[in-house]
Amino acid sequence: MKIIYAKDNNFKAEFDALLSRGAMDLKEAGKIVGVLLDEIKTDKNAALKRHILKFDKWEAKSGGELEIPLSLMKKSYDELDINLKNALHKAYDRIFAFHEKQLPKSWLTYEDNGIVLGQKMSAVDRAGLYIPGGKAAYPSSLLMNAIPAIVADVKEIIVCTPAPNNELNSLLLAAMHLCGIKKAFKVGGASAIGAMAYGTENIPKVDVITGPGNIFVATAKKMVFGEVNIDMIAGPSEIGILADGNANPKYLAIDLLSQAEHDEMASSILIATDEKIAKETLKEVEIYLPKLSRQKIASVSVENRGAIIVTKDMDEAIELMNKIAPEHLEIVTQNPFDLLPKIKHAGAIFMGSYTPEPIGDYIAGPNHTLPTGGTARFFSPLNVEHFMKKSSIISMSKEGIKEIGESCALLANAEGLSAHEESVRVRLKDLE
Repeated sequence: MKIIYAKDNNFKAEFDALLSRGAMDLKEAGKIVGVLLDEIKTDKNAALKRHILKFDKWEAKSGGELEIPLSLMKKSYDELDINLKNALHKAYDRIFAFHEKQLPKSWLTYEDNGIVLGQKMSAVDRAGLYIPGGKAAYPSSLLMNAIPAIVADVKEIIVCTPAPNNELNSLLLAAMHLCGIKKAFKVGGASAIGAMAYGTENIPKVDVITGPGNIFVATAKKMVFGEVNIDMIAGPSEIGILADGNANPKYLAIDLLSQAEHDEMASSILIATDEKIAKETLKEVEIYLPKLSRQKIASVSVENRGAIIVTKDMDEAIELMNKIAPEHLEIVTQNPFDLLPKIKHAGAIFMGSYTPEPIGDYIAGPNHTLPTGGTARFFSPLNVEHFMKKSSIISMSKEGIKEIGESCALLANAEGLSAHEESVRVRLKDLE
C-alpha cells in the first residue's frame, strides 16, 4: 500500500487505475460459463453431477444426493454453541426488523371522474439464493439473502451452496434451519446459477437469483438475466474511507484490512485530508498485516489494489470518493453527518469512529449484499423489492373514458395503430 497525493502531476493516471478496480474479464469467463450453462440446460442433473465431480471433487450418484437433508440443518442448529446461537438470533432479528421497514405497499387512487389507478405489489413465487463457499463459508450471506425474501413473503426459497469434498459448514446449516429453508442443494459456481435459472430434475426453476460469488458466478448471473431476474453483478469486496485529522489511525488501518482479507482482488482506499494521519495509518497497516490469519491474501490486496490518498480538503476528498462509488464507505470525521448530504454514490455508509464496516456485514441490520466496482452509481443494496414485482392497476368509468378517450384515440391514430384507436372510439360512440 502506498500514499499518493492529489496535488501530484501523475495523480490522474494513478487515480484512474484505482477506478478500474471493478473491471472483470467477463468475456474470457463467459467462454467457460457458456459451456457449463448449455450443459445444464441440456443434461440437467447429469451435467450437475459431472461439474461437481470436476470442481468440488466428490461424486453424487443420484440427484437426491444433491439435496441437503433438513435433519442435518436441524442437527447443526441444535448442536450450535449457545453463544453463537444467540448471536445468530440477534443478527436475524435485527436484519428482519430493518428489512420489514422496506416492505412496499400496494395502493389505489380515486379520481373525481371515477377513474381508479394503482399499484399492486406481489412477491415472486420462487427465489434462488446463491451462498458462496470455497475460501470461506458465509452464514451471514444466508441471513442477508433469505430474510428479505421472507419479509417479501416469497413462498418457496431455494438455496445453492458449494460443498467442496462433500463438506458443509455447520454454522451455514444452522442458519438455514433458523431461516426455515426447506430446499437446499450442494451445488456451486456457475452450475448452481444455471440449475436455478433453467431447472433440473431436482432443482426447481426460480424467478429471481440473488447472492454474491466469484467471477464465474457473476458471469453466469449476467448470462441468465432475462431468463430470471437477478440482484446485481457483484465483484470483489471493497472499502473507501474518508478521514480527517481526528481519525484514529489504528481504526483506519484495521478497517482497510477488513476488506483486504476477503480476496486478493479486494480494494481498500483511504482518502485523508491530513498527511500525518495518512502516514500513521500506513504504519499501522504494516503492524497489523503479519498478525492476520489471512495475511497472504490481505498483503496481495493492499499491495496491488490498495491506496491512501491525501487531499487538500474534505470537499476534494468527497469529490474523489463519489467517483470511486465504493461498496462500503466509512466517514470517520468529527461530524460525519455533516458530510452525508454530499455523498452521492456508495453501497452502504458507515458513520463515525465506532461504526466499523464488519458491523454492517453481520448484525447492524442493513443488507451486506452491495454493489461493487463503482456500480453503486446505479445499483442499490439487496432489499425486499428484489423479491417482489409491481403490477399497475387501471379502471375506467364511463365518465373517465369520455374525458380522456379522445386524446387516447388521437395518439393511437398518430402512431398508425387503427385497432388501438377503434377500441377506444367504439366505446365513445356507445356513450354518445
